[in-house]
Amino acid sequence: MNSLRNIAIIAHVDHGKTTLVDKILHACRLFRDNQQTGELILDNNALERERGITIVSKNVSVQYKGHKINIIDTPGHADFGGEVERVLNMADGVLLIVDAFEGPMPQTRYVLQKAISAGLKPIVVVNKVDKPNCRPDETLEAVFDLMFNLGATEDQLDFQTVYGSAKQNWMSNDWQKKTEDITILLDKIIEYIPAPKVIEGTVQMQITSIDFSTYIGRIAVGKVTRGELVAGKPITLVKRDGSLVKAKIKDLFTFDGLGKAKADTVKCGDLCALTGIEGFEIGDTVADFENPEGLPAISIDEPTMSMLFTVNNSPFFGKEGEFVTSRHLRDRLQKETEKNLALRVEDTNSADSFLVYGRGILHLSILIETMRREGYELQVGQPRVIIKEIDGKKHEPIELLTVDAPEGSAGKVIEMVSQRKGEMKIMQPKGDLIHLEFDIPSRGLIGLRNLVLNATAGEAIMAHRFLEYAEWKGNIPSRMNGVLVSMETGTTYAYSIDKLQDRGSFFVEPGDEIYVGQIIGEGIRTGDLAVNITKSKKLTNMRASGSDDKMRIAPAIKFSLEEAMEFIQKDEYVEITPKSIRVRKVLLEEHDRKRASKELA
Repeated sequence: MNSLRNIAIIAHVDHGKTTLVDKILHACRLFRDNQQTGELILDNNALERERGITIVSKNVSVQYKGHKINIIDTPGHADFGGEVERVLNMADGVLLIVDAFEGPMPQTRYVLQKAISAGLKPIVVVNKVDKPNCRPDETLEAVFDLMFNLGATEDQLDFQTVYGSAKQNWMSNDWQKKTEDITILLDKIIEYIPAPKVIEGTVQMQITSIDFSTYIGRIAVGKVTRGELVAGKPITLVKRDGSLVKAKIKDLFTFDGLGKAKADTVKCGDLCALTGIEGFEIGDTVADFENPEGLPAISIDEPTMSMLFTVNNSPFFGKEGEFVTSRHLRDRLQKETEKNLALRVEDTNSADSFLVYGRGILHLSILIETMRREGYELQVGQPRVIIKEIDGKKHEPIELLTVDAPEGSAGKVIEMVSQRKGEMKIMQPKGDLIHLEFDIPSRGLIGLRNLVLNATAGEAIMAHRFLEYAEWKGNIPSRMNGVLVSMETGTTYAYSIDKLQDRGSFFVEPGDEIYVGQIIGEGIRTGDLAVNITKSKKLTNMRASGSDDKMRIAPAIKFSLEEAMEFIQKDEYVEITPKSIRVRKVLLEEHDRKRASKELA
């Protein structure tokens, strides 16, 4: 049984986690030599491949020198911390991957903190040492300092280090000595990561994730922490609230390569998947039939942001989507809360609207993007941070923001963050960049990324993670400019757009269909302006030199989903359909908006 190793791979976004897993799969001969596998094998859903990030944790297993190594690939973004927190329960050690140039980043700290508090033994992989101006020795020192600051034990601080380049498929004890493959890393995993403890007694397995198959339905995944599971045996499901449900295991599976292999028994310490039990949730315990004992529920950090999700009631309702009613929306959101632990859904006074709480804008936007691709139509309101009252005072979430910016534009970045109540804590050179760290309210991050990228010509690297709740920092200036709102429904014309270009920049192109109350551009002044761009040029048979100049129209600004969510204000919605993302006013008619603003005044 000592030939088993359970290891989670943790790192900041884009430090090379999934690439390293690819190389481990190839090194352990999981594929035929002539098999076409492509890259980023574990990022198997379309959203992960497009964005280049891991969103959902995955399990694979490989055989190496007579040992079975279960590998858990975890997300690196703090918005998906709910995934990291629960899957670390299945591991006995972690591979911490750090970029040799960037060093430990905010999310590195976040996931490492969770691993250290879970008592896991780390192996540090300093990756991308083939980069120019990399700093492997400084990076290693920074990792040691970080672990010490996070309260690591002496055993955890006595970690092994491997240097290399996952992309070029080599790992070594010395970053200046290139080797032929990554076997040194696999040897260290077997030597230094402890085998899972074998505890005798009645069976216990906590469900840490849920898989789904169209043939057999929901599949419970977890690690057997005591005793052994036997296929076909009756068990008791201990729910998170303490209630007991009698059930019977139908099929047992262990992880084998990229898939699952059927098993009759699963010993203590191994990861497995089982079918046959109904109505389970993450955190429930599969226990003995006669003497059931539950394990403590998985604790998940609280959400910090909320958004209003509502049915699409725009004039273009139902044209592009398949699921458009509030029943569809409610069922889909409830289904999501089963496996997405950091998400909460609450009903509102309206039957058509729901309050959805999440970890951040990326966490919520991934959910919206997934729903959109499944054929849902919906509208979302402005993201809002969750305010708490502590000792009678208003408190809000504060985040640690790090920005690596070119020297010439660091001043602009500091000014922008300061305007949003950010306090600078650290400023130091890092290669040819300036490394800046701020404490900033979560509210101040909304819409900041675009401003910083524009100010630094796209060269800034930004990351943030939740720190704590602190006293309310006061008002933060929001969008300065007003918007251009359509006053007619119809097709846009180049003639009208050309004549109104001096009023602002447009989000639509000639030939687009628009409706009354849709936001079609950003103005150059503070107030909103209703305009008509559905007028065409009236043709006469009179011609004059100069009256038929060519129209020169600036390209339309196209928002991504996150950009649209960060752009809107309190009185606006983002309308999301499978084919379009539109921004609109909540009240479409101009006279309704004027009446509402008078009542508010």
